[in-house]
Amino acid sequence: MRFGLLGTGPWARNTQGPALIDHPDAELVGVWGRRPEAAAELANDLGTAAFADVDELLAGCDAVAVALPPHVQPELAVRAAGAGCHLLLDKPVASEPADARRLVAAVEEAGVASVVFFTLRFAPQPAEWIAAQQEVGGWLTARAQWLSAVLGGKQSAYSASPWRRERGALWDVGPHVLSLLLPVLGDVTDTDRIAAVRGPGDTVNLLLPHVTGAVSTVTLSLTVPPEAAVVEAELRGPAGAVRLPERDRGVAPLAFGRAIDALLEAARSGEPHPCDVRFGARVTELLAVAEERAGKGS
Repeated sequence: MRFGLLGTGPWARNTQGPALIDHPDAELVGVWGRRPEAAAELANDLGTAAFADVDELLAGCDAVAVALPPHVQPELAVRAAGAGCHLLLDKPVASEPADARRLVAAVEEAGVASVVFFTLRFAPQPAEWIAAQQEVGGWLTARAQWLSAVLGGKQSAYSASPWRRERGALWDVGPHVLSLLLPVLGDVTDTDRIAAVRGPGDTVNLLLPHVTGAVSTVTLSLTVPPEAAVVEAELRGPAGAVRLPERDRGVAPLAFGRAIDALLEAARSGEPHPCDVRFGARVTELLAVAEERAGKGS
């Protein structure tokens, strides 16, 4: 499958680009970015071509991998779908529910396949853990924390990200946590019962009622000190208590390769992947409700 890469930031450089280059069933046709000089530099490093015209790149591709901020991604993804390209999208698929719904409509109209890259759903150990807990079922409650120091003093390639600074942990790491909880506990259908309370920095605490009757509590932050950083989740029910395996920080390129596999299979079979654009849009809708309940941060 011939891929175009949209975006030139650290995610495109460190994860998506290398995974596309290494995948035996993918060909990286070229790179487009909002800054032509950055696209030229990344394309040179990846051994592919830089495109100044995004529509020219789309015309030569079967699919696109998108590494753009959530307020930029929908417009480009809609154009790619209209050009007949399958979509390998980043989370969150949009920063506004209306844009997410517009993207879903474009995918359905074009009849293209879509996969949204939630790291926990494609990294081997977390993916296996999620599938196992789905099989067990009967969970009564869950507790999840994703506390990061990306904006809390730790030097990171993502520390200067304008959209992360503006939208905070709810929109950056919140999608990862929802991608874990929703397949195990079920959707949050009664959004009137969602509760959200802000804490220090960009910290936000959520209470989510799931359709199965289970209730989950979630704490998210990008602004904790490095000493307080943690990624953890725990489920409790008749089967006892189970904890998410410790996160492997170096697994992203491998996980993205598995997302490429998923897109290839969805395009071949015509069967939607569980992490398709519709699931991505649902995550965006829930984040928007939580943000409204939490109010503006400090």
